[in-house]
Amino acid sequence: MAPLVVRRVQGKMMSEAAPRYQFGDVSQILDAVVAADGTAGHGYASGARASFGPNAALSLPDLADAAYYLCLLHGRHPGVIDHAATRSADNAARAWLVQAADAFARERAYLTQVTVAVGPAPSTAGQSDCETVVSQQRHALDMLAQSDRRGCAMGAAIALVLDWRAVRHVLDIAAIRVGLEPHLCDLPDRAATLEVARQIGGDDAIDRAILFGTRQLLNQHRGLWDVLQARAGIRAGKDQTLNRA
Repeated sequence: MAPLVVRRVQGKMMSEAAPRYQFGDVSQILDAVVAADGTAGHGYASGARASFGPNAALSLPDLADAAYYLCLLHGRHPGVIDHAATRSADNAARAWLVQAADAFARERAYLTQVTVAVGPAPSTAGQSDCETVVSQQRHALDMLAQSDRRGCAMGAAIALVLDWRAVRHVLDIAAIRVGLEPHLCDLPDRAATLEVARQIGGDDAIDRAILFGTRQLLNQHRGLWDVLQARAGIRAGKDQTLNRA
């Protein structure tokens, strides 16, 4: 039988998925899908907004857990954007990809810095199984970002840039909690990113591929937050048991 923390998240990915929008250009659809299916819409990740003071929604061990697993998912080079840059033949996306790849290299360094500063992931039942799950997610993202289907890798890269703002908020809270000054994020902004999607889209097949890549990346992010939420629940249950003992 699968470990508890894994069983808790099986079948949950995209459980709050956005409806499959039928209308509007691809940039409008992307914006709606990220808003509905992205990190900002996940209850656990959004708890970072209230992570100060004695009643903080996420404890420092929770934030250390998030940083550690985000580092497993996005801390290695080459990443999603780097792979997409080698796959895209769209001139309209070239400048955006260069800026995004350079900026995400700095995000990767910041992620590593925060991960080291907040300390190791807290001991939680099923640790090795969780690491296996996230390693599989990393492999899935690598395959997605190296897809030969035109638009797929770009969809994943665009989704990462759009969703990273919410992910970054969690990292910034973790940094502040341990006395680090958050770094400036210079990834392409939302408007520029959606404009690139609009420029490379317009063809039905490409639009479908862009949306597929987007949804698959968001799927992996939501899966990660589900894992982290389950791990936090296990730790909280253990603490309650110890307090009653």
